[in-house]
Amino acid sequence: MLERVVAACDGASKGNPGPAGWAWVVSEDAETAARWEAGALGTATNNVAELTALERLLTATDPGVPLEVRMDSQYAMKAVTTWLPGWKRNGWKTAAGKPVANQELVVRIDELLDGRTVDFRYVPAHQVDGDPLNDFADRAASQAATAQVPAGSALGSPEPPPSPTAPAAPRRRTGQGNGAKRTRAAGSGASRTIKAKFPGRCVCGRSYAAGEPIAKNDQGWGHPECRTAATAG
Repeated sequence: MLERVVAACDGASKGNPGPAGWAWVVSEDAETAARWEAGALGTATNNVAELTALERLLTATDPGVPLEVRMDSQYAMKAVTTWLPGWKRNGWKTAAGKPVANQELVVRIDELLDGRTVDFRYVPAHQVDGDPLNDFADRAASQAATAQVPAGSALGSPEPPPSPTAPAAPRRRTGQGNGAKRTRAAGSGASRTIKAKFPGRCVCGRSYAAGEPIAKNDQGWGHPECRTAATAG
C-alpha cells in the first residue's frame, strides 16, 4: 500500500466567467504524471473550476492513503483550510452575513475531507522551474477549457500541450530607464490599459495580480501584450 500520494489540481476559465475546465494529476515520484484527468464545465468562473478540480481529485483518490495536494489557487486552498470552519459555525454564512459563494462545491469537498489526511501545499503558478505537477494540471485544465472535451490517461489522451506564452517584451529605446513600464498595448487601435482591481487569468493562461496593468481583448481582460498579439493575428 502506498504511504502517500502526491497530486496537483487546477482550474481554468477563459474569460472568468467563460469556457472553463478542471484537471488533476497524480504522481508516483512527486514530479511526473502517473495518471490524470481533465474535464469541461461549459461557462463558469475560475473559482468554480478550481474547486471542481479539487473535488474531482478527492473523489478519484483512495481516502485511506495520505494525500499531498499542490495548488496555485489561494482562494480554493483557503476556502477549505481556513474559512470553512467559520462558515460552518455561521450556518454557511460569511463573516459579513452573506451566503458562502460556491457553497455546494465547498460542502462536497468538506465531506470528502472528513477522516482523511490531506496536506495542502501552495505552489506559485507559471514560474520558471516551477512545480511540474502544477504545470501539468494547469495545461490540462486550460486545454479542457478551450476544447470543452474530456481528456486523461484512462482515455489514452496525449500529454496536454504547452501553455501559450506571451510574446517577448519590446526592446527598450536608447536612453529609456530600466524602471520604465508600458501603459498602452503597442499597435494601432490598442485599447487603454487599466490597473486590475482583482486578480484574474489572461486568455494566454497566465494569471495577473490586482494592481497589474491589463487591457481588454476579444475574450475579456488580460495582459496588454496578449491583446496586442490577438490584434496582430
